Amino acid sequence: MARGGQGLARVAVVVRAGAAPLWWAGVFAAGVGVVPPGVTGRRIGVLAGAALFILAAGAVAYTRRRRYADLAHAAARASKHDVLQDRAVSVRTWRRGHRWWLLLAFVLALGSSFAVPAAGGMLLAGTGTGLRLKAAWLGRRERAEDTLLWVRVDWLDRRGGRPAGKPVKAYRGTGIAAGDAAPGGARRRSAVLV
Repeated sequence: MARGGQGLARVAVVVRAGAAPLWWAGVFAAGVGVVPPGVTGRRIGVLAGAALFILAAGAVAYTRRRRYADLAHAAARASKHDVLQDRAVSVRTWRRGHRWWLLLAFVLALGSSFAVPAAGGMLLAGTGTGLRLKAAWLGRRERAEDTLLWVRVDWLDRRGGRPAGKPVKAYRGTGIAAGDAAPGGARRRSAVLV
């Protein structure tokens, strides 16, 4: 990067990147998973899956919130030489880096249906829901503080791309209009001109 600038990716986008593939893989695995009666039977499998869905969503949504809050509180202003990564690039990079983990999780969820029908798929879907809830929490925080949170791309490349992992030393902040993603990491809706 020229003049000491860094490549920056949106924190909420990276958190949200795994939500859709985990959700859809979980829904598909749960749907297919109710076909075999399994060891426990369908009713017990679905009830266990519903409990796992709620537990996974809550655990993922609330895990490491304090770390995110501490990094957000200490965020420095981004330099004019920093390069803001597009939302699509951040999502694609995260999904490519985790594709084998996502496939393994799907296969395990599908395979577990022969023991406890639908439970593995519902656990996977709950994990995706938890990531979406965490991204929404980050979005509310960004709106309240009127600052979008960014993390250095080179820190994301280490240890699986976790935006609050040990390699991440600090976040950077920009104005609310920067980049192509809205607060919370969703695609920014363009205003319709009349």
